[in-house]
Amino acid sequence: MREVGYIAARSWRDAVSTLSKYPTAKPIAGGSDLLGWIKEEIIGPKEPMWETLVDLRTISDSAAIRYSQREGLRIGALATLSAIESAPDVVANYPLLAKAAGVPASPNIRNVGTLGGNINQRPRCWYLRVAEFACYKKGGDFCFAVTGKNEYHAILEGELCYIVHPSDVAPALLALDAKARIQTPQGEKTVPFSEYFIGPRQDVLRENVLQHSDVLIDISIPPPNANHRWYYQKVQNRGETYDFAIVNIATVLTMKGDTVEDSRIVLSGVAPTPWRATAAEAVIKGKRVDEALARQAADQAMLRARPMSDNAYKVDVAKTLIRRSILEAVA
Repeated sequence: MREVGYIAARSWRDAVSTLSKYPTAKPIAGGSDLLGWIKEEIIGPKEPMWETLVDLRTISDSAAIRYSQREGLRIGALATLSAIESAPDVVANYPLLAKAAGVPASPNIRNVGTLGGNINQRPRCWYLRVAEFACYKKGGDFCFAVTGKNEYHAILEGELCYIVHPSDVAPALLALDAKARIQTPQGEKTVPFSEYFIGPRQDVLRENVLQHSDVLIDISIPPPNANHRWYYQKVQNRGETYDFAIVNIATVLTMKGDTVEDSRIVLSGVAPTPWRATAAEAVIKGKRVDEALARQAADQAMLRARPMSDNAYKVDVAKTLIRRSILEAVA
């Protein structure tokens, strides 16, 4: 592993200022994803060698978890997944998020892995993560998954690049209508989670709105609604072992009596970004849910799926999760 520089940030502004000075600098929190890139020396035509790490853990209050009935929940980007999973205010008021924070990796990794790191981690494509393949995502001119091994790749919205978003927490945050607060060189800004992620259609080299010198400060979630019903499930290749999701789903239904007033159904593992199944939401809106309606919603959601040679099974998995999540959330 090559040597890298280290700078401890004193504040969010200091972190941004330092990143602005060093074009080959990278912010680091838990480091469980980033250090693998550095160790393997993964580079490409537009994937530089990171030569300096800017530590965000040294920023005061960066891991705080705060809740109020009036303003909702605010979680610092440096809060660990295990802290979120067990925080009493999260468990009591946002059980969907508590469950999502408890499924990534192993307990040891969740003890160091942060909310910001889980949201902003790079895709798990094996062609992206091997230095020998100069794929589109690293500035090359080919997606090797198209003609290669693609069993874990995207079935929706791939086009140039067929990576899938690996975060277990991001679908839950999108389903909960979260917002991200970001420090930029020009000051702070707030971005709805519906606008936070970027797919290859928009920019094949990026996965989110963060520019080189930007850092995620925290995530805010509105106060819980008494009429909300929720469901979360992760499907992985090796049961209860520590694996990335084949498909996972976070569903929040807003009920009015026994009818669905509104819904947010979000999947990960099927597209380059956390993917909202708006077609399924439209099917169930204003209706009483039964098995037939849930199945119709699932079928409608997957009409635009375009699987490749080895990943057609994901279509069936996604349909099953959508149908199940609607029925279980209502129940």
